[in-house]
Amino acid sequence: MATNANCVGENVSPQLSWTNVPDGTKSFVLLMFDPEGRAPGGVSHWVAYGIDPKVTGFAEGEASKDSDKYVGGKSLMGVGHYSGPCTPPNTTPHHYTFVLIATDFDPKELPPGLTRDDVIAKFGPPPAHVKGDAGLVGLFVNPWHK
Repeated sequence: MATNANCVGENVSPQLSWTNVPDGTKSFVLLMFDPEGRAPGGVSHWVAYGIDPKVTGFAEGEASKDSDKYVGGKSLMGVGHYSGPCTPPNTTPHHYTFVLIATDFDPKELPPGLTRDDVIAKFGPPPAHVKGDAGLVGLFVNPWHK
């Protein structure tokens, strides 16, 4: 449900799926970020990691709550599960980026509650711990846009 006046809808996470897992992948990291939110730093909407490489996606609504399929990090909203778009009315569309990163981290290696910046710091200098990555960008504008 909405957590502030700018949030609309039911906060249902989208269906996400992936294939072609890179060799050597031990877990996935999934980050959702709005670079236009709260300038200049953007808004981290979802931080999930420790996703077993046998997991090939999440059903619609599945990530809207905590799950044993991933370790929950800490979004700007302070939660470890998906938090949907909450753009202010009368703004241009925001780009919501989903980045899936194949890693060589053991699924239980990273502790719960890490922020997006914490997780990125754990990777170290490129290409350390990264086996591959993929991204998806969705646009969202508050329907109260005038």
